[in-house]
Amino acid sequence: MRAIVIGGFLGSGKTSTIIRLGKEFSAQGNKVAVIVNEIGEIGIDGDVISKYGLDTTELTSGCICCSLKVNMKTTISLLMKEFQPDVLLIEPTGIAFPQVIKNEINLMDLKGTIVAPLVTLIDGSRFKQLMKEVKHFSMRQIIDAEILGINKIDLMEPRQIPIIEASVQQLNPKAKVVQLSTKIEDDRWYNFIKLILEEDTIKKNTALRTASPELSVMEGTQAVDESMDSIEASGISSYATEFIVEGEIFPDVARTVVQDIMYMIKSKVIECSPEFVGHIKMFFENGSETVKMNITAYYEEPVMEIISSKTEEPKFKILSAVSNIDKEVLINIVDTSIIKAFASKGINVHKKRNLHHHLISKL
Repeated sequence: MRAIVIGGFLGSGKTSTIIRLGKEFSAQGNKVAVIVNEIGEIGIDGDVISKYGLDTTELTSGCICCSLKVNMKTTISLLMKEFQPDVLLIEPTGIAFPQVIKNEINLMDLKGTIVAPLVTLIDGSRFKQLMKEVKHFSMRQIIDAEILGINKIDLMEPRQIPIIEASVQQLNPKAKVVQLSTKIEDDRWYNFIKLILEEDTIKKNTALRTASPELSVMEGTQAVDESMDSIEASGISSYATEFIVEGEIFPDVARTVVQDIMYMIKSKVIECSPEFVGHIKMFFENGSETVKMNITAYYEEPVMEIISSKTEEPKFKILSAVSNIDKEVLINIVDTSIIKAFASKGINVHKKRNLHHHLISKL
């Protein structure tokens, strides 16, 4: 089995990359398993991946590199015993330290398992904002990586790409830096896959790296304590919840409600954190289709995606993870915006109880 950890900050494109890798490895005849780690008790990325035909294992209510180490070990052991995958793709939450996850897998000493070089994706279109809002945390992820993927190059100005590439390489001279976009099929994408599959490309480093000297000497940063929880270290407030929606919802109404909720949340969050970065994503299954919408920074326009699906019970899920805002304030913003938007259409909703769940499935 080849274990591949795809890390990166919130909104860096991990889920899209996992979907494309999973499809391509499966098309080549490999048995692929996917583990998705979400913040909080609501799984959204796992649902999205499943909509594209890839079943997942979700680890929720925490961070895979901190409180969920035991569940990760158990899940991997079960997958190897019951499914025997050729490829295991692991998507940590965007506020995890992926190096810790790779170290844990190495320490499991799984027979016949190759642990691929650690991948960290960087949203090139937000690099400047990330270095401003979550500089210390983002640098930790970059410095720990063995392969650095400058992602979403299709959204970047061409002249900015080499500048960001040089900046990233300076932060981590030992890493292989590649450019990519999951929307483009070109040599850069296949070079990225080649690096992942060539385990000897980079010398293995199984020792846990904590704060690097480069971090501690930079202005405005603090050393990362080895025992520090990555969620705490990120400075990100997060809140995930699910609402049950009563009655039949027509597609045009569902799309309007999702859009209204997103713009209300964005507007209120900006009042508290004018230059926020993070990830606000929602997922509304309305019976005939699934409406997905997300935003990753204050200056962006939300992106909507429609996925064909069939569900018996309409449900609405949301994950909000935002920089420089109090968590209780964020919770209030999200809940009141959802209730107000649905009420404006005469739709009753209620928050789902007993949210906590762990799924074990296979591809």
